[in-house]
Amino acid sequence: MLKVNSGLNMATWGKCLLRSLPMSSTNSSPNAVRHHLQQVRSAFLRLHKALLDSERILYEQFYGRIPSSGEFFRLVIGHEWFNWLRPMSQFIASVDETLSTKEPVTLERANELLEEARRINYLSEDGTPEQQRYYYAIQRDPNIAIMYVEVGQLLAANPEQ
Repeated sequence: MLKVNSGLNMATWGKCLLRSLPMSSTNSSPNAVRHHLQQVRSAFLRLHKALLDSERILYEQFYGRIPSSGEFFRLVIGHEWFNWLRPMSQFIASVDETLSTKEPVTLERANELLEEARRINYLSEDGTPEQQRYYYAIQRDPNIAIMYVEVGQLLAANPEQ
């Protein structure tokens, strides 16, 4: 089994990502905040797709081939196997909804979304079943591990820059 952490405790890494991202209301640009949310959304979308693909492979090993994209979609929204990925799907939809408005994204709303992203991006070998599933997905697929780190870097970055 691939050990991505190479000495880094993944639970500790996840806890680091939960820290608050400081955003100043005096010097932040609405365009910078919007751009940062777009970057976070894009990174989460890539990660979500990779996780779905990885989970599909595992699902098919247990239950057999999924015959169509429509059937896969039905399973993703309705089968307990994929439950742990739904918060990420909902987060992406929330960001889409926020970015689709004509009004500038407020710092308060951006902070809410980024805090939600940190909670979703948290993983732990000993945590909740969802956190464990995320942890093991990262352990078995180095591409997912790389995407996880990229999301973490975006969540730690200052969106004002």
